Amino acid sequence: MSAQSGKDMLLKLDETGAGAFITVAGMRSRALAFNAQAIDVTDAESAGRWRELLAGGGVKTAAVNGSGIFKDQASDARIREVFFGGVLRNWQIILPDFGIIEGGFQITALSFSADHAGEVTFEIALESAGEITFEAA
Repeated sequence: MSAQSGKDMLLKLDETGAGAFITVAGMRSRALAFNAQAIDVTDAESAGRWRELLAGGGVKTAAVNGSGIFKDQASDARIREVFFGGVLRNWQIILPDFGIIEGGFQITALSFSADHAGEVTFEIALESAGEITFEAA
């Protein structure tokens, strides 16, 4: 895979829950992280007292963080509505030439900032709230 432009990663919201995804913001920086909690099953008979882990065990999570500017007033209002309602929604993270990550997420942080001579920007954090799927490009 060759190098890619960072602007090509998209964050989309299923605004109604019916599978109709919309791009909600111009993200200037963004990050996607996957984690899997390890379950230690080491005991007195573990070879050389090396730690042993339970295969396939533990909790898996995905987190998305980003900042940017809202696409329009409607997108801003929709994100605030989802956040203040504590609503779980399906989101898509589009990574060109890699694939699409999709699943339920909750907005866990939302902040706004502005410079006197600049635009209003936001920062958002999403945490997975269910199974995440991956469709290769």
